[in-house]
Amino acid sequence: MSHVLAIDQGTTSSRAIVFRADISIAAVAQQEFPQHFPASGWVEHEPEDIWTSTIATGREALRKADLTAKDIAAIGITNQRETTVVWDRDTGQAIHRAIVWQDRRTADICARLKAEGQESSISAKSGLIIDPYFSGTKVAWILDQVPGARERADRGELMFGTVDCYLLWRLTGGKVHATDATNASRTLLFNIHTGQWDDELLNLLRVPRSMLPEVKDSSADFGESLPEWFGGAIAISGIAGDQQAATIGQACFSPGMIKSTYGTGCFALLNTGTTPVASNNKLLTTIAYQLNGQRTYALEGSIFVAGSAVQWLRDGLGIIKQAAETGPLADKSDSLQSVYLVPAFVGLGAPYWNPRVRGALFGLTRSTGPAELAHAALESVCYQTFDLWAAMRADWPEANAAHVVLRVDGGMTASDWTMQRLADLLDAPVDRPMIQETTALGAAYLAGLAAGVFPEPEKFADNWRLEHRFKPIMSAATRERKLKGWARAVKGVLASDEGEG
Repeated sequence: MSHVLAIDQGTTSSRAIVFRADISIAAVAQQEFPQHFPASGWVEHEPEDIWTSTIATGREALRKADLTAKDIAAIGITNQRETTVVWDRDTGQAIHRAIVWQDRRTADICARLKAEGQESSISAKSGLIIDPYFSGTKVAWILDQVPGARERADRGELMFGTVDCYLLWRLTGGKVHATDATNASRTLLFNIHTGQWDDELLNLLRVPRSMLPEVKDSSADFGESLPEWFGGAIAISGIAGDQQAATIGQACFSPGMIKSTYGTGCFALLNTGTTPVASNNKLLTTIAYQLNGQRTYALEGSIFVAGSAVQWLRDGLGIIKQAAETGPLADKSDSLQSVYLVPAFVGLGAPYWNPRVRGALFGLTRSTGPAELAHAALESVCYQTFDLWAAMRADWPEANAAHVVLRVDGGMTASDWTMQRLADLLDAPVDRPMIQETTALGAAYLAGLAAGVFPEPEKFADNWRLEHRFKPIMSAATRERKLKGWARAVKGVLASDEGEG
């Protein structure tokens, strides 16, 4: 039993990856599932689609690897965070579609909590800001809007979970209702200092404690899958939210290490060790992982638009046919032009957290064309990362003393042009690893650690392999000029504040 099955349940697809004991990949399977948009700003998933695609990809990955359940030491789960499922304790039927992390329907609940002056106490306990992004207000909405749901919840008939928890419950045939500390820390209901569900937070959002899962270490005994799912029972021994799993997969186990994942959006996590760091710059304080009862914390910055800026070039403007064209096109841009794209298509995330503003282009001339727009789109991701890094340094002065290297993963990191510009603007090395499947690897590691397949964190970190290091080559004068231009562009967007709330 020298293999581990990682379930990577994402926002648009479910994936399964079988890792060998040397962390090489034996097989990958992936299946997209439908997205539902019932109203403006609403995003939903059918829980059954999440479940069936998870089982299908797990079976396909085992088949591709020519393995059976008896070859798999453990299953690890990583998941789209904050997405919320409420289901019947007896039948297992969800009482509403899953409300996805991107969903903004609870803005009114959030506004009311802010108006009541609750943000500082909620942030102090949960490490989060009040925003529709997180699970707590989504649970409250389901209980309030589904007829009879609140009464049923009060009678103990309903269960709540993030996607990991829902999958675990289904995999174990309803025997285990549990989650890990990283997912719990994204709910607005969990006290990240005590490591417990918080009665005050539960009362504020009117969520009965009976709905909540048990919170465990990220590497722990989560039960075992029923034999019918994969042809035999398999231990489930690792769970972490996707960004925390990527942090683990990148072996960012030491304080001061930072990883940034570039997908549709961008999520940067800075390991701050065993001490939670409260942010004065609208970053989130979150649990990076919990092992042997010991919580390790991180500062997190979320950028809403990264890879989706490239999708906009392709689908909105039609100036590229595929993402891979963007870097070579940007390389042809006129170096005398200073075009800035502030990609606030859905507002700005950290460190601004303004959902009302909308995107803008600055510095256009008659000679601005596709190359300059490609340049501006890729560069916008680098500028936004710089803003996160500046906020992290301000919040945690130790970060200034650390020899900073940014470890990157996600689809955009395939662009050498973008990674070089990122190193230039951060004035720090950017490391791209050999294994890009860092999220799934993190889940596999947590499961394999408990199963004895993988070593302790310090030894596991030795397995991390560099594919390419991008070193800064931009002059200090050019960097300063470009960063000042970006700051002016963001200031202009924030001043407009004309988007719909």
